[in-house]
Amino acid sequence: MDLPINPPVEPMLAKSVAELPTDPGLTYEPKWDGFRCIIFRDGDEVELASRGGKSMTRYFPEVVEQALRQLPPRCAVDGELIVIRRDGPGGQPRLDFELLAQRIHPAASRVKLLAETTPADFVAFDLLALDDELLTDRPYPRRRERLERALAGVRPPVHVTQVTTDPETARRWFEVFEGAGLDGLIVKPADLPYEPGKRLMAKVKHARTMDAVVAGFRWHKSGPVVGSLLLGLHDDDGVLHHIGVSSSFTMARRQELLDELEPYREVGGGHPWVHGDHERGQRIPGGVSRWTGGKNLEWEPLRPELVVEVAYDAMEGDRLRHTARFLRWRPDRDPRSCDYGQLDRPIRYDVDEVLRGDPAATVSDAHGRA
Repeated sequence: MDLPINPPVEPMLAKSVAELPTDPGLTYEPKWDGFRCIIFRDGDEVELASRGGKSMTRYFPEVVEQALRQLPPRCAVDGELIVIRRDGPGGQPRLDFELLAQRIHPAASRVKLLAETTPADFVAFDLLALDDELLTDRPYPRRRERLERALAGVRPPVHVTQVTTDPETARRWFEVFEGAGLDGLIVKPADLPYEPGKRLMAKVKHARTMDAVVAGFRWHKSGPVVGSLLLGLHDDDGVLHHIGVSSSFTMARRQELLDELEPYREVGGGHPWVHGDHERGQRIPGGVSRWTGGKNLEWEPLRPELVVEVAYDAMEGDRLRHTARFLRWRPDRDPRSCDYGQLDRPIRYDVDEVLRGDPAATVSDAHGRA
């Protein structure tokens, strides 16, 4: 492969901000919840490079095929691999990160099957090189114009993400697109060059809090301190479901947590997760994760009497999409009151509408031209 820029290349990153910036000249994009991927194509050669520089080419043969069919013969395109679930609750297509994660599999036969049953789409949002021209030193609006021209003829499952320079449109996207499984917004300054590995963009993500039951914990890999807290919520029938974990603690805090949890470790025989209520679809922790290379997920039960307030960004169905952040203990809360009813559920929205482009944000909106 002989392009103006060749793999491995660490993509340009974004730093989190609490509020949506509204400075003049900013461009806003939807934040896709998938695998960051730079596609390098040099004729018949295609490489899919992950955020960490590792190759994902063997896992997504259908994306390689689309790159050969639809991308320019010599290019480097930054974007996101996504999987769209079309048979979920409510029937509306939405992003499904769990289905995407399942695409990383060691068996070639499984890779082939998943490529057919849960194919990935590619959403392009930046152009690093085209033919013999390196574009990384060009300001972002110039790169965006070149991207739109170079990929003007692409069709699903290849897409060019929509953009807007209007903060009000961006705010509406932030609220509405979450229902399609998107993660928030990316904000790019007008004069932004492409600097691999630098956090020069901004990202605004959804942030919420909930009160959850702490019904167990896992040991830290380094020794006898708390690794993560196992969180639960009750459904309408009072069944306690495991929804995810809170795990980002300093080593000193991990030791403190062990002392704080000690009074609740005498469980007895009635813990709701020890056997589980399979007839009512109860989610319980335990076992070994197939996606973490045999990582041991054994856990220690706690009497389900502790309530913790945690911050989280979004739910994936009835569980946390990402790890929750510990905020504080809530001794004033009754564990039985920790249920799904407290959650702020986004409005359902069709991800195909996001990919097709919001009528409120046209090309003239993004670049000031008809």
